[in-house]
Amino acid sequence: MAKDAVGYALTALHRLSGSEVLDKIGMRKTVERLAYTFTKSGFQVITTTARAFNSGKPGSKPQRLNAPGHTRDLFDLSITDEQQMIRDSVQSFAREVLRDQAEHADTQQQTSEEVVSQALELGLNYFAVPEALGGAATERSTVSSMLVAEDLAQGDMGQAVAILAPMGVANALTQWGSAQQQSKYLSTFAEEHPPKATIALCEPRPLFDPMMLQTTARKTGDSYVLNGEKSLVPLAAEAELFLVAAQADDGPAVFIVEGGSEGLSAGDDPSMGIRASGQRPLKLNNVRVPLENRLGTGDFDYRAFVDLGTLAWCALAIGTCQSVLDYVVPYCNDRTAFGEPISHRQAVAFMIADMAIELDAMRMLTYRAASRAEQGKSFQREAHLARTLVKDKAIKIGTDGVQLLGGHGFTHEYPVERWYRDLRAIGVAFGGLHL
Repeated sequence: MAKDAVGYALTALHRLSGSEVLDKIGMRKTVERLAYTFTKSGFQVITTTARAFNSGKPGSKPQRLNAPGHTRDLFDLSITDEQQMIRDSVQSFAREVLRDQAEHADTQQQTSEEVVSQALELGLNYFAVPEALGGAATERSTVSSMLVAEDLAQGDMGQAVAILAPMGVANALTQWGSAQQQSKYLSTFAEEHPPKATIALCEPRPLFDPMMLQTTARKTGDSYVLNGEKSLVPLAAEAELFLVAAQADDGPAVFIVEGGSEGLSAGDDPSMGIRASGQRPLKLNNVRVPLENRLGTGDFDYRAFVDLGTLAWCALAIGTCQSVLDYVVPYCNDRTAFGEPISHRQAVAFMIADMAIELDAMRMLTYRAASRAEQGKSFQREAHLARTLVKDKAIKIGTDGVQLLGGHGFTHEYPVERWYRDLRAIGVAFGGLHL
């Protein structure tokens, strides 16, 4: 009914704006401005769409994944044959599809449906859903998810975020969802057309701390009422399912919100980088969700929920930084000045060497944290160390990449300026993803 009302109102305004009477009474600019404003606000109201999530017969207990059987207490950097096969497929997709579409997706501020469809053909969504619910997951795969995020980001970080956001929701539902939540929502991620889904955690305020949320969840009768605003939410205008972090009476919590819910709207505020992810602000105005839509049971760990998202962003940064390094090495070897390649200059060579050293350090810390998470061990300290290093060094690598290309690095003709803009997000982004 809300869409019909918006449609009727817009029709009336546009008919009125075409009338010559407005010129006579001097009201044309006022009505045109009203039509523009109402069109924009109307768009914000209808951005999210609803999918019918049907509650099947839930099991007696939720499906959980255990640590891999090959896991050892030692920090092991080797990967399994299965992980290598997945990496080979993902890396090929990133090179041939994502990188080719990167500039167009950045300009359009969204990932095309064709790219999303091709990503689904990789079957990555099945590895986030337990076998009992129609998926292919038999054990925890935090490291595998991290490797996939890194490889996709080598193609394009923005499109990688759009592809990984639904998987992040599925991973969270697998790790903490109740039997009823898994039956109703998680099982749909193993269907031929899984829902677009995303996590809304970050808020638009300085020095945002994910442990101190201003979005509130007030318990009223048989439901929670959510109010607040989220920022940098991937797929905000397209998602059919959201995991929204909000402050409840007993501390930070996460709530499952269906797209199209009354009071839920996406704004229009394009970001500087990762534009292909369709990031927008998400507004919640008295959004009512059932009590059973609070994520998890007694085993829910909000700190781990945040830290796993942090590691996902670290993995994306590593993949993008690898692209920068792979690009500047041949560029500096081929670019000549004063009769020799610029890579022969110590200042250039040392800068490239520092990039490689910093990238390896970022990778080691992130791998260590993901490995501990996969084993079911405490990883908060390791995740914090990884983010502290990555958000600093990733931006430096992006800056150095632009610097090494000189004037070329400042133009759209070369991809390093887009990588630089994407890497700036690492210092401010929370949520949206989940390993």
